[in-house]
Amino acid sequence: MQKTQDFTKVMQDMAASFPFDAKALQDTFKTSAVLGERVTKVALEAAEKSSEISSKWTKETISKVGSLTKVREEPAEYSKALSDFASAAAEMAAENLAAFAEIAKKAQMETVELMLAAGKDFSEDATAAVKKASVEVTTAAKKAAASVK
Repeated sequence: MQKTQDFTKVMQDMAASFPFDAKALQDTFKTSAVLGERVTKVALEAAEKSSEISSKWTKETISKVGSLTKVREEPAEYSKALSDFASAAAEMAAENLAAFAEIAKKAQMETVELMLAAGKDFSEDATAAVKKASVEVTTAAKKAAASVK
């Protein structure tokens, strides 16, 4: 019966013959972690501001609802109170939706700036790693060619 060939040694030799720059990997990981931290900060700030707007909007709406429950002398006063509430609610909605849009716009702009900066950082890291690997591969190829002769 035939035994399955063990490729462990072959794979180790092959991995050892390829240059590997641990520093470049660490730099890339660090750049990625910094990007994650900054993007998270932008998202958390947007969430905090959105929560504040939502809370304020809710409080204002509740205070306006209180005025609807007051007893009126004339039936027409009820419809006026409801009309006033609807107008105030529409105005609050417009103001708060505009505030939400500003938060989203700011978060989007900050995210784009972060992504552009990160792209530049990753590009610089990749360029440095490729240059170093190219030098190492060329050196290894020259050594291999010299040892064949």
